[in-house]
Amino acid sequence: MRAAPTPGTTASVRPTVAPRPAAPARRAAQGLPDPRPTGPSQRLAGVATMIGSGLSTQTGAAIGSLAFPVLGPAGVVAVRQYVAAVVLLTVGRPQLRSFTWWQWRPVLMLALVFGTMNLSLYSAIDRIGLGLAVTLEFLGPLAIALTAARRRVDILAAVVAAAGVVTLMRPQPSTDYAGMALGLLAAACWASYILLNRTVGQRVPGAQGSAAASGVSALMFLPVGVVLVLRHPPTAEAVGYAVAAGVLASAVPYLADMFTLRRVPAQAFGLFMSVNPVLAAVVGWIGLGQNLGPTEWASIGAVVAANSLSIVTRRT
Repeated sequence: MRAAPTPGTTASVRPTVAPRPAAPARRAAQGLPDPRPTGPSQRLAGVATMIGSGLSTQTGAAIGSLAFPVLGPAGVVAVRQYVAAVVLLTVGRPQLRSFTWWQWRPVLMLALVFGTMNLSLYSAIDRIGLGLAVTLEFLGPLAIALTAARRRVDILAAVVAAAGVVTLMRPQPSTDYAGMALGLLAAACWASYILLNRTVGQRVPGAQGSAAASGVSALMFLPVGVVLVLRHPPTAEAVGYAVAAGVLASAVPYLADMFTLRRVPAQAFGLFMSVNPVLAAVVGWIGLGQNLGPTEWASIGAVVAANSLSIVTRRT
């Protein structure tokens, strides 16, 4: 990859020293944006891609839920893992034989967390709906962001988010505590996923680590697919819904984020990611008829506002 010359220097003054070519790829693998400046057209393209990625993710989850009556959440997640593995292994092309145990260890942990995260999220969606499940799951990355914070505004953001969650989980006759617990488990898994992805990105070059973890996770779900086919052969329609969920919620967002992280500043990317609970609630309302009351919408807004407040006041 060709790099721009260092400002204020020329070849006649100082010998050209090539920067480390692996830096952009390494930053992308760790979920970090490319620091190089981008033009307005590239930023606009990045914003459009973020919107498409968010809608694709939530639409994929909504379509996948249509297969729950036949496949169940575990069956849908199994198919999603298969699709994700095919895409990531094709893109990442991991050299598995060259991996050392020092590299395999976080990869295997990432595979376990990846599968558990999706299974707990889809099980939560089955019980409490798309909007509430994604809102609870989003507490994972929000907790990571606020844990290392030392500013008063971050403490305020944590209080706002906590108030939203307490309101969301307030005791009611119709409260599904199992569904809420599954959503919180998904949040814990997402937080672990972020931390493990950083470790994998540091130990394994490029996207090889994520691809290997995805492949291992798919292998873990193979027994689920075998049992499902033998005990209750799925319909073609249900399998189609599950495959669509895999493409829309795994393949498209992964490729879109690779594109976006090179064109959009970190603040803009994080700010838009915080809107995903709102997108999930809207998709669940329009696509699945999952209506939320004013209290639920206020709770979702509190969680989104907490993250937005932390991001927009952060110095870059």
